[in-house]
Parts: sequence; structure tokens; C-alpha cells
Amino acid sequence: MIDVILAGGEVIDGSGRKPFRADIGIRDGRIACIGDLSDIQPTERVELNGLAVCPGFVDLHTHSDFTLLVNGKAESQVHQGVTTEAVGQCGHSCAPVARAGDARHGAIGYSDDCHVDMGWQSFGDYLERLDASGLGVNVAAFVGHGAIHRAVMGDALRAPDIDETERMAELLGEAFDQGAYGFSTGLEYWPGKICAPEHIIPLCEVAGRRDRLYATHVRNRDLHYDLGFGEALCTARNASARLQISHIQPKYGAPAHAMAHSLEMIESVRRQGVDVAFDVIPHDWAHTLISAILPSWAQEGGAPAILERLKDPNTRERMKRNPKHMWRLVTDERWDRIALMNSEENPDLVGETFADIARMRNTSPFDAALDLIEEEGEGMGSLLWTSHSFSDDDIELCLRQPECVVISDTLALAPYGALANYVGSISGYGWAARFLELYIRERRVLSLEEGIRRMTSLPAERLGLTDRGLLRPGLAADVTVFDKATVESRCTIKEPRAYAGGIVHVLVNGRFAMRDGARTEMDNGSVLRP
Repeated sequence: MIDVILAGGEVIDGSGRKPFRADIGIRDGRIACIGDLSDIQPTERVELNGLAVCPGFVDLHTHSDFTLLVNGKAESQVHQGVTTEAVGQCGHSCAPVARAGDARHGAIGYSDDCHVDMGWQSFGDYLERLDASGLGVNVAAFVGHGAIHRAVMGDALRAPDIDETERMAELLGEAFDQGAYGFSTGLEYWPGKICAPEHIIPLCEVAGRRDRLYATHVRNRDLHYDLGFGEALCTARNASARLQISHIQPKYGAPAHAMAHSLEMIESVRRQGVDVAFDVIPHDWAHTLISAILPSWAQEGGAPAILERLKDPNTRERMKRNPKHMWRLVTDERWDRIALMNSEENPDLVGETFADIARMRNTSPFDAALDLIEEEGEGMGSLLWTSHSFSDDDIELCLRQPECVVISDTLALAPYGALANYVGSISGYGWAARFLELYIRERRVLSLEEGIRRMTSLPAERLGLTDRGLLRPGLAADVTVFDKATVESRCTIKEPRAYAGGIVHVLVNGRFAMRDGARTEMDNGSVLRP
């Protein structure tokens, strides 16, 4: 017996080959057959009438480590066809931890208002907690360097010694044994910014020996972009690790040739046998923690110590004289291109530029940013801002490279309940739809079948998922059905919580998570393990 037949769709199977008209039969959560199934009597037949049908989208780079525990339905992702996401990116993960309750320091997007039970310590404990929470999407989890560093060293303002580095490598190996798909670093963030290659390579060697992916948010993508990307390539080569360069597009302040030069660097090491790929966000706005503006010394001791330092006017002035701001826009005082994206304490300011916030508050933009950190208190990890930092020409150049994955770099959210006021990025509710709408349908940067490959089989291959990312008999029935003429993002900087349009059906492990454009009550995702 066949449970469901999706009949008469335009099948885009994820491989990059041309679409074809066919029916898809699903049984016991897997694709049973593809072809002319008109003679088969299923339990249910759903007529697609030529709609595009493809594998569910695999989001290779998210920060949903905590938000999926708050609301596992992953509404913002499912509503745009995402069926699998990889959490634990940019060095941020919420396991392992030294003591139960420490996890709030490890992942972007946590708020004390969420009341998450943080009773885990090991990475395996965290995955078990996640798997029990009821998931709308499948989850592959990376372990973050920041979490491992903190588990060994706390918030000490120094790089690890040899013994501490060896302990970190042991913790990483344990996380792999317990189900981590990869290892990530965030070398622009604390504590990655205080660590040198000799502290990172031993960890990447563990990933290399286990054939797990190493994903890195590099140390610099503006003035010193070549040092940032060069370090990542050198690390992967020396560690014999598979490398994924996260959100590769250079930032404001990089020279005009930076993107082309970076691609040349990558091609050079690929010719030497290093396995390297990269990904891009289909949007020219960047986003991060506002606290990332603080120099390294100001972050020692975590949120309580930061709040104490902010009370002292002289210390504030010293913070503002940081010669290595994460965004050159701050150095150049382009506050008109930086906007508040998420704040629990000041939700009325979300969407306003810092030039305007400063005028409203009769202060300088930099002081406005520091004031917001202080007002957010120990929940400053949920205080995010966004900036017009990327070049659309750079994004298109990347997309033309066959090894380029399309990602969200966002959070799985819901516009109700405990996550109602959260924003992970401007395009968090519409990144996949925006890619299909803008770069595929309107600009035709890629063919539709190649664009689908960048969000399905290519990220699945990078992760090492062998049973997802393609429409093939025997593989998991993660399926997205959409109208290629009307699929669209409806997000704006003022209204970022708008669901995508044009997504008709979404199946996760063979069950309908969306049906006829509406979310069902079904949450059929699970934690994936290698």
C-alpha cells in the first residue's frame, strides 16, 4: 500500500537535472516510487496540477539551538519549505557545558523570558532534550568552539594552554560520539577572537579524523578578508578537515576585488586536494549580536561583568575606542545603515536605524548601542542588530559557483507565544522564498533546478546526510511543493515576521506539516545523528 501519492507535479528532484512530470508515492515516511502512478490506489491522492515539487529545503546554517526548545514547530522555517536545519553555527552551541544551567552563554537567541529547562551538560544530553521537545523540522547539530572553550575555561581572558586544548579536543570527540554532525568556530566572536590557529587546528584534526564538517565564521571579511579566509583554508589543509566557509560574502570596508580574490584562493587550495565549499545568505543585510561591538577585554566574565563595566563612564569611552570593530560601518560612523533587529526591552525601536535611535534619545549612536546593551541586562544575548553590509554583486558572483550553498543564518521562530517578539534576521521568515523569487525567477542568476540543488542535495551532501536532499525511492519523504510563479518573501525591515507566500504543501518524514498553504498540527521532525 502507498500512503500518499503526490500526483501530477513538476518534479525538481534536487540533483540539478531538468524537471519532469511525474507522481510521487510515499509509504512509511519514505519515497516508495516515482513515475506514472495512475494505476495505484493509495490511501490518499493529492493532485498537484503542475506545481513544482522538490526535496524539502536543507538549511545548512542556523542558530535555532534554543528557540527549537521554546517552540519546536519552527513555523518560520516550515512555512517556507524548510524540512531540515543545521544548528550550532558560528561557534555558538548550547552544549557541552561545565554545569547544568550554563547553556545560556553558548547560543545566539536565548532570552530569560523563554524559561527553558537547561538541565543538560553533555552534547548527548542536549540532543535528547531537543528530540523530546516535538520538532517541526529535522535537526542536525554542530558543536560550537565557544561552548567547548567555556566548558573548559569559563570566561577567562586568555587563550588555552596545551593541556586545556587537549581537553577541548576530548570534549569535541565526545560530542561527535554523541551525535554532533560537525564543528563550528566564530572567530569574530568571543572567545574565538582570542584564539590562534594553534588552538583551533587540534580541534579541526578531530573533525578531520571523524570525517565531520568544519564550518567557520572567519576572523575578518573586510579590510583583512584575505587573512581571514587564508586562515580558514590553512587550518583545513593542516587538519585534513572538510571546510565550509560560512556566509562568505565580504562586508562593507573590503576592497572591490575581495570576493573574486577569495574565490581564487579557494580554487587554489581545492586544486591541492582540500575539500572546501561555502555558503551565502540571499540578502545584502548582515546581522549579529550588538555585544559583538565590545572589545575582547570588555567581555571577560560574561554578561554580569559587562553590565558592571557599562556603568563606568571612563570604561565606556575605552570601549568606544576599540580599533577592531566587528563592523567597519561602526568605525566609519555609518549609523544610518545599521538598524535594531531584536530587543526584548525596547521592542518599539526594532527596525529603527541607530542614527534615528540616537536622535530620539538625544545621545550619540554608539552610546545608544551601549545603553541598549545595558537595558537588555543579562538577556543581552537576544539583542541583535542588522546592517546594510553586503554587496548584491558579490552574492550573485558566489551563486554562480557550483559549490555555493544558500543558507538563512537565522532562527526557527513563531510569531506567537514566547517567540512572538523575536527576529533572527530580516529575511528569517522568507530567506528561501526570497532566493527563489529574486535570484531565480526575477534575475535568473541560476536555473530553477540548479537553485533547488543549492538548498537540497548540496547542503545534504556537505552535512553527510545520505537519505535526504533528493527525491529518490528509498529516501526520506521530506518534500516541498510550491508555485514557482507566486513564491515570494513578504518580509521587510519594519515587518520581518511575515510568512512566505506560494508554499502549498510541506511534508516532513512523510507527514504533512503544511497542507494547502496552511500549517497543520503535525510535528514530525527528529534529531538526526550521523
